Amino acid sequence: MAGRVPAHAPPIRAADTTGDPVVLAGIVAGDDAWRTWVETVGRRPPELVRSQVAAAGLRGRGGAGFPVAAKWAAAGGSPDTVVIANGDEGDPGSYADRLLMEADPARVLAGLALACLACGARRGLVLVRSEYPRAVARLREAVERARADGHLGRNVHGSGVDVDIEVVVGAGSYVAGEETALIAGLEGGRGCARARPPYPASQGMWGAPTVVNNVETLAAVPWIVRRGGQDYARRGAPGEAGTKLVCLSERFARPGCYEVELGVPVRWIVTELGGGLREDGRLGVLQVGGPLGGFLREEDLDVPLSEAGLSGCGAALGHAGLVAVERRLEPLDVLRHVWAFAAAESCGACSPCRVGSRRGLEQARAGAPPGDAYARMLRVMSEASLCAFGRRLPHAVRSLARAYGDRLPGWGG
Repeated sequence: MAGRVPAHAPPIRAADTTGDPVVLAGIVAGDDAWRTWVETVGRRPPELVRSQVAAAGLRGRGGAGFPVAAKWAAAGGSPDTVVIANGDEGDPGSYADRLLMEADPARVLAGLALACLACGARRGLVLVRSEYPRAVARLREAVERARADGHLGRNVHGSGVDVDIEVVVGAGSYVAGEETALIAGLEGGRGCARARPPYPASQGMWGAPTVVNNVETLAAVPWIVRRGGQDYARRGAPGEAGTKLVCLSERFARPGCYEVELGVPVRWIVTELGGGLREDGRLGVLQVGGPLGGFLREEDLDVPLSEAGLSGCGAALGHAGLVAVERRLEPLDVLRHVWAFAAAESCGACSPCRVGSRRGLEQARAGAPPGDAYARMLRVMSEASLCAFGRRLPHAVRSLARAYGDRLPGWGG
């Protein structure tokens, strides 16, 4: 069974809506990302790569939104630095990383190589979700091809730069994609979140400086380095530059992965790109950005797709997967599903999340109106959980209760 691709793994529809794709440049326009690497390594100083990414204002696309150049700078330029491409894509409704790793693995690898150059690192890793066997195979083939073409290895293209990349399969849980849990898994331990500080950029894998960037984030780097950070910064929303891959779930008439500029209205994505719901379905609520992102009412869909816009409605950009929840579904069943996911995926490293997620599920299954104890539990989870999973879940629950209004009274705590 190892390495077999499930027969039900469907192809992914991919389309660019910007007229000048960044991360889909290879898939829809045939751009060769390794060309940027060849033109850069040994010919341009690492400082140029860092400065262009800083000028671009590129932020992490995995959900946290941390400035990429700042994370690279925090590693301090040590040659012992390890740079990890995080392809442990666990958000329900998100498959942008899968698309990139399967359809354009060279772009992921070239972006990772450029990040290694910028950080002074000699070693890069791609951590792939265990449920993505095709992505693992495609990336490993691409690594071998890159080595044969001289893009990886010792003294790359006579530059004096040593960079190599390895593909590793993830531990298979949602929280294993959190950067400290990811590092723990790579070290051979249990994939649980760790307290910070120290932060991975100063003390990560085996004590070495470690930079973790999402796959989609790294796939934007070749375009930025070739075209310049200012060109990238001119795109997107005020204060939130660039483009984003948005994944539409199977209940849309046209599901798929679309590259859009940040700041476009969510309603435009739902109606124009997604074509609304299939089979004349009616939208109840829209989940944005996975289980930690939040929910929008139909009346909220004119909000811009940006962190600032979505936060004003109690949601978050996250990985930007859009999951349509039909109106025919009972709100309490949707809430039970959220808590069931939380209880199943909590790594158990801290009591607030471990106990809180189970109690939340018990309360939702009971169906009885929650009281003060439920509200206190949400507050403890949001303030005392070890990582963003436990801290963000109460926000998602409150967001769902707010979106359903009088159909789910009292469940926001």
